[in-house]
Order: sequence, then structure tokens, then C-alpha cells
Amino acid sequence: MSEIRANTVLPSRREPVTLHTADGLALVGELALPESAAPVATLITLHPLPTHGGMMDSHLFRKAANRLPALADLAGLRFNTRGTSSPAGRSDGKFDHGNSERYDVAAALDLAESLDLPQLWLVGWSFGTDLAIRYGGDPSVVGAVLISPPLKAATDADLRSWADSGRPLVAIVPEFDDYLRPAQARARFAVVPEAVVVDVPGAKHLLVGYTEEVLDAVVAAIAPDRSPLPRTWPLAHPPT
Repeated sequence: MSEIRANTVLPSRREPVTLHTADGLALVGELALPESAAPVATLITLHPLPTHGGMMDSHLFRKAANRLPALADLAGLRFNTRGTSSPAGRSDGKFDHGNSERYDVAAALDLAESLDLPQLWLVGWSFGTDLAIRYGGDPSVVGAVLISPPLKAATDADLRSWADSGRPLVAIVPEFDDYLRPAQARARFAVVPEAVVVDVPGAKHLLVGYTEEVLDAVVAAIAPDRSPLPRTWPLAHPPT
């Protein structure tokens, strides 16, 4: 058995994908699927603020794509929102402060539906959490997980709209977050009866050093019988 480390890449079926938005842009993405089993659910990840380095390869989402298909039988669709670059390439268009990005979220849902992926969950991180709350009203969305939500662009009206849908909402909140700490998060999310706030003691906004705790919490929300995740893997190997 090998310990799963930061750069461990576990077996899965990975392929580059292109998302096409209603306003004519092509977005760079990747789909990761379990190597042999059918996925039990699908994570559509929405990355942090691209003007501050956020992209589809931001560390939590890269590690989720590298681990969760094998460890939890979860599919993962990650992509660069408009104007965002990563090692996978640059998406068309330019950053629009979360406004035209509504088309990016819709394009991801369209692709997931066209591929008949099961149980679509939006998993946002920082800037991506605002996209999830504001634009996650599509009936194909089962629920959402919000990592380090700043609740900047998302309003109480957006939260009430989510509450009206009755869908699950899980917020993973670092103890020392720069924008919204656990007590504040519980107050803001009180308008959503289904909302659950999960504290991450000792962590800051970017959650460096807390990957295992965050991925355990994500999987607990989406496929609870598969959490906590194993910390070892018989075929773990370094990235190529």
C-alpha cells in the first residue's frame, strides 16, 4: 500500500473536453471518470477568482480530479471559465466579474447532461461559490457544496431562491477565512433550512494543507457512504 500524497494521481479515465456557451465561446475542460465502475455522482467544479490565480487546476480541484474517481467512484468535470488560463489551455472570452459566467455554468451543465452523467452537484470554491448559488437553479442540479464561500456577489435573495428549491447546500468554511468565518456563515446561511456549515479548524481561505479534510467533507455531502476517504492506495503512482 502506498500513502496518497499531494501529487498522487490515481487511475481514472480522463479526457479533455470543450464546453460551448450560448454566447459563442469555447471553454477548456477535463472530464475524469472512474476507471471501470459507473460513477455514482458528478462534481462540476467552479474555480476561484481567475484574476487572483484561480483556474481548473487550483490545488483542491486538481487533487479532487486525481483522487475521487478512484476513491469514491465520482465523476469530475472541471473547466476554465471565460478568459481563464491553466496548463490545459485558455478559455475564450474575458473575465466578466461573475456576470456572463452564467453561460459558463450553463455550458457545463449542458455537457454533463449530454453525456448522461449522474447526480450533478456544483462544487464551488471562493468565487466559484457565488456562481453556484447564483446560477445553480437548473433542475438538473441535485445540490451544491461551497468551499470558502465569501458571499460577495451572492445575495440573501439568491440564498432564499436556493432555499425555495429544497435542495441540499453544504458550506465548508475555514476557521480563519479572510471573508466569511463559521459563525458568520451560519448567520448568513440561516435563510436556507437545508444548509449545513462544516468548520475546518485552523484553516485559512485557500485551505493549503487541508486537502484531506476538505475532500472528506465534499464526499460526505455527495456520497456519504464513501467518506472518509482512504489515505492509502495499492496502485498509487506519481504524475507522468
